[in-house]
Amino acid sequence: MKKSIINTKEPQKILIVKPSALGDVIHSLPFLYALKSRFPNAAIHWVIAKGLEGLLSNHPLIDKLWIINKGSWKKTSNISTTIKELKILFHDLKEQNYDLVIDLQGLLRSAIITHFSKSKASVGFSDAREFAPFFYRHKIIGGKDIHAVDRYLKIAKYLDCNIDSINFAMPEFDPIPQIIKTLPDKYIVMIPSAMAAAKRWSPERFGALASILPYKSVIIGSAQDIPISEIVLNQANNNAISLCGKTNLSELMAVIKNAAFCVTNDTGPMHIAAAQNVPIAAIFGPTNPIRTGPYGANNIIIRKDLPCVPCYKRNKCSNRICLDSLTVKEVKEAIYSSPIFGLL
Repeated sequence: MKKSIINTKEPQKILIVKPSALGDVIHSLPFLYALKSRFPNAAIHWVIAKGLEGLLSNHPLIDKLWIINKGSWKKTSNISTTIKELKILFHDLKEQNYDLVIDLQGLLRSAIITHFSKSKASVGFSDAREFAPFFYRHKIIGGKDIHAVDRYLKIAKYLDCNIDSINFAMPEFDPIPQIIKTLPDKYIVMIPSAMAAAKRWSPERFGALASILPYKSVIIGSAQDIPISEIVLNQANNNAISLCGKTNLSELMAVIKNAAFCVTNDTGPMHIAAAQNVPIAAIFGPTNPIRTGPYGANNIIIRKDLPCVPCYKRNKCSNRICLDSLTVKEVKEAIYSSPIFGLL
């Protein structure tokens, strides 16, 4: 570790600020593993958004979770409540007397949390957004056109962590969730939704694809994704079932882990599959897989080679040619021609 970061030889208590989103938290896990390997005796705490704590609950490398209700903080009607909650949070974090706080989120809110923890040292990205770097004592250049995992590991390298071996340190499931026992022995996880509509390949085409794949597809998502799943089911010729709205996060992770492979849009659960080394066929449109694609080699990216790709217009594109021109036949052929899916 750089001598100038903290006064003590080794940090005894470290806070990671990475509240959201699902995929971003998954991307942070190799950083967590590298950090704990470098400082095995340090207690590691994590600031996580309410609703995502299931990703990190009972994680063997994390000693404490600080769960924040950031969704309600955005509502102007909750300003007085938010101020009270923040005062309590800042007081409690300060009482922890952290040796080191690391902001992986890189936004104003996370930077303020980092600052008011009053740690002996704080680290963040110099190219973070929303004036966040103003609040850090130590700033690292993250870079934009690299994968999020590698971006976070730049801070790990700055802290003298070994980053030669990438380990997502995903939690184990003991016992196996009951929901797994209700599924076929061999199945495909299908993720036809995404938070931004512009990232979604047609659910009708997902359904048509499911109808011709060799195993039954298990559609996953939240309760909000049920309408999309129903469209898929209507086209799947009885070769799909839906678990949308029927799983918690730990069950979702188990369902993904036990799949033969995954067919997905660019969305958070895709990164759970990548972290668990499940083969992935990832359909990309306006976003860049170099930055946010599935990490590792056990995947294929299916996308149209167009001059406008990637445009990053998640909700403002008036002509979704990147996804609308992608046919079921093209996706099927990409899957069947890749050795990682075992269908050759």
